[in-house]
Parts: sequence; structure tokens; C-alpha cells
Amino acid sequence: MSSTLWKDRRYFIGGSDARIIMGNDEAALIRLWREKRGEVEPEDLSGNLVIQLGSATEELNRRWYEANTGQVITDIQKQVRHPALRWMAATLDGRVQGSDAAVFEAKFMLPGSFSEEAAAEKYMPQLQHNMWVVAARSAVLSVITGGGRWIEIVAHADPLYQHLIVTAERKFWRCVESGEQPQLFGVEPPRPRLEAVRVVDMASSNAWAEFATIFTRTRQAHLAHEQAKAELKSLMPENAKEAIGHGIKAKRSKSGAISFDLAPESGYAAV
Repeated sequence: MSSTLWKDRRYFIGGSDARIIMGNDEAALIRLWREKRGEVEPEDLSGNLVIQLGSATEELNRRWYEANTGQVITDIQKQVRHPALRWMAATLDGRVQGSDAAVFEAKFMLPGSFSEEAAAEKYMPQLQHNMWVVAARSAVLSVITGGGRWIEIVAHADPLYQHLIVTAERKFWRCVESGEQPQLFGVEPPRPRLEAVRVVDMASSNAWAEFATIFTRTRQAHLAHEQAKAELKSLMPENAKEAIGHGIKAKRSKSGAISFDLAPESGYAAV
């Protein structure tokens, strides 16, 4: 593909396009369709501060990732077309050097709109699209926020979701060629497993305070309850299918597990 062709995004669907095609913003989808058909000029993003900050911090993001992980990023800004679907392409922020060669994506987000879950959901279509184009099994999303935070999110290739992306993009491209207006595809992106690394102060949560109080108040009773169950199990004869007495009914299953209920006459629920 020539450099002119890459500059003119009309001729392919890229990772950032995948976010729009798999998203829920109909106006953005129609605008993208009109851009690909050459009916409108691409949106001028030079005045979008967040996007410009993302561009300006991309090199810093990459260096920060390398310094904090010990990994090396290669194939920076490499342009790749899918070997079979010629309308499908990707411009990579890079790939993580190694046997898996994970796709690397650098992003900037404002602190007020940032969470690991929000970042993963927003950029998952782009990550899965790029993984599909280069046949990678995983991707790394490296995020720097305006609040001075850096977070690494690892996503793995999801064959089902990638199939849906290809289906949606193929339909969109047919609309580009035919002139038929595209419709929103409406598929929720998969949620990556996020590593639990944060310590969170829940002192301001009223609900947390309510249930923490109940937990504290009932803890000793719960421990006594569990101890009583253990003692009751040890007292039940090994050849007994059921044992009843003092308002308690114990029942042994075929596998040998013993469960307890309050006897019906006690008027209480199961234990």
C-alpha cells in the first residue's frame, strides 16, 4: 500500500474505525460512512486537545511502558493489511518484542473519565481488530492519564468477538460500496480480566458502612454457627440417613454430604 493510500483512510477500515462501527453512536457511524464514500472530508482533529495530547504523549507512553515492564516495543507505526480482507488494515503503535509479539496500543485519557473498565471497554474493538489483522494472540493497552497515572491492561484475542467485528465491518464496507446507509451493530465488547492491584478506601460509602456493621455484629454468631454444624456432623451416626432432634434435622446425601434444616415445627428457615 502506498503512503498516499495510507494517508487517505477512505480505502480501508482501521482499528479506530472499528471502535465506531462496533460502538453505539449512530451519528459517528454515518459520518464515518460518508467519509469512506468521499462525501465529506475527514474530521479536523487538530483542535481536539485530548486527541492531540494522546499524539504528543505517545512516545512518552511507549518509553514509560518499556521502563516499567522491561519489555521492548518494535514495529512502531507499522502499517499492515489483512492478508485476505484487503479492506481491513491497521496502523500499529507497536508490538511487544517476544514470542507472542502482542499488539501495543498507547492511549491518553482524562482522569475524570478514566477507569480500567472504561478504558478496556472503549478500546476493546480496536485491540481485537488489530490483533485479527496481524494474527496476534494478545494486546497491551498502555494508558497515561491527565492525573499522572499509568496503567497496563492486557487483552487476549477473543475469536467470537473478532468474528462479530469482521461481520460488522464487512457489512459496513458493503454499505460504503453500495451507498446503503449502515446501521448500528450493537454488540457489547468482551471484558478483559483486570489484575487486582488497587487498594481502595471505602470509608465514604454508606452501603459499605451498613453491611460492615452487620458483618462485625454477626461475626461471632457466624463462627459459633459453623462450629455447631461441625460438631453436629460428628455426632450423626455414620449409618444414619437423617437425624432429628431439638428442632434440627440433618440429612445425608448419597455422596455423604450432610446438610441441616430447622425442623418444620420450629417455624424457622433452613440453616
